[in-house]
Formats: sequence, structure tokens, C-alpha cells
Amino acid sequence: MSSYVRLRQICLVAPHLEPVISDIAAIMGLNVCYRDGNVAKYGLENALLPVDTILLEVVAPLCEGTAAGRFIDKTGGRGGYMAIFCCEDPDARGNHANAMGVRTANVITHASYHGVQLHPRDCRAAFIEFNHTQGSDDILGPYPPAGPDWQKSIRKDVTQALIGVEMQSPDPQGLAGHWGRIIGVAAGNNGNGEAELKLPNCSFTFVKGASEIMSGLTFRVTDAAKVRDAAKAKGYAVSGNEFLLGGVTFRLAA
Repeated sequence: MSSYVRLRQICLVAPHLEPVISDIAAIMGLNVCYRDGNVAKYGLENALLPVDTILLEVVAPLCEGTAAGRFIDKTGGRGGYMAIFCCEDPDARGNHANAMGVRTANVITHASYHGVQLHPRDCRAAFIEFNHTQGSDDILGPYPPAGPDWQKSIRKDVTQALIGVEMQSPDPQGLAGHWGRIIGVAAGNNGNGEAELKLPNCSFTFVKGASEIMSGLTFRVTDAAKVRDAAKAKGYAVSGNEFLLGGVTFRLAA
């Protein structure tokens, strides 16, 4: 299997795009770089915000009967929707997952971009997608899902990076091993003894929880107090350095 794999994008799902996307932008000091008309064929609307070189996307159903709508119904709106990884050969990684019994749910190919989405039921907790864009081994290179000039929307004055993704499961070690085998990264433990997958640009941590969901995102910020105040001003309940937004817990790290 090809060597490198990096987190490229996290996708959240909301019943409606507003106010979730504008609240994330305002609280976290991020700019929307793109709204992709191509997702309308899936009955969705979306918007993407770059967090340094990782894209944070929110999708919302426009009609009944969408996969995103079913996801909201099933989870009660709690949990992230998709973890998207860039790699050299999405098909090889898809075939490797298929050999584990993880089905392919969707294949997307358009102008320099090729993505393989795996079935969320088989992945457990969330969709996994592998994709590759020709000529984009540079992490600041082209990435069609984020639009033609996504790099120009990067802001780092408030939020510097997305550094962690938290996954919950009744069996966190088992889920970590499963995701590790799909992604091709050996599961280890972090300093707190929690199961962890370390990627070059982000860590996935697996913790005990009642159901299997992508439960939280950790952001490195310049001034946590300022971000907390912005969240409170938008009406979100802040506890310590965290608050719930877009179905996941936003955590702030210095």
C-alpha cells in the first residue's frame, strides 16, 4: 500500500447550514473558502473553511431521504460525519479495506481528483474517504473539493491548526485497531493511556463512550479566552475550554 496518508478534511453534518457555518467562522476566526454546487445532486448544501491545510466542511440536507439526513436521525445530530484522508493511491487503500470486509460506498472522479468513500457501517463511527489530486502532493496544492483558491482563505490569527480528532466507542481499543488497519497506521497509546492513531498532521484519540461516534475536534488557538468569549456571545454553553457546535465538541488548546 502507498506510503503517506494525511488528514485532508473533516466533514460535520447539521440539519441546516446556518447558523452552524457562520458561527464556526465567527467563533474560530475562520473564512469560508468554497460552497460546492456539486453536492446538490446528493440533496445537500455545504461550505468549507480551511484550518491551516486541513479543511473543515459542514454539510446539510436540502430534502428528505439523504444519507446525511439519515445520519442526523440515527445519531440525534451528535458526531462528525466523515474523515477524509489524502494519499497516493485511493483505489489500493479501498481494495485493502474491501479485503477487510469494509465495503466501498461511493467513488468520485472528476478533473484531477479521485476519491473512494467507504461504507460508514463497516468503518464504524463515521465515513472514511481516501482521495488523491494529481499534482497535489504539496499540502498547499490544488484540492478541487475546496475550490480553486482555497489557500487564500487561510487565517491563523485566531485558530492555528486542527490537531486532534476524538472518537468514542464502548470498545475504544477495538475501534482504534479497526481504523488503524483501514488507514494503515498502527494504533498506540497517548500519554493518558488512550488509544491513538498518529498521522503526520493530526492525531485520532479513541475514548470510552456509549456509542461509536466522531465526538470531538481539538484546535490550537492563539487565545483560548477570546474564543470562549466568542462562543458565549453566540449563545453556546462553554465548559472549561470546550463547547458543543455542529454535533461535536470543540476543544481549545494553547
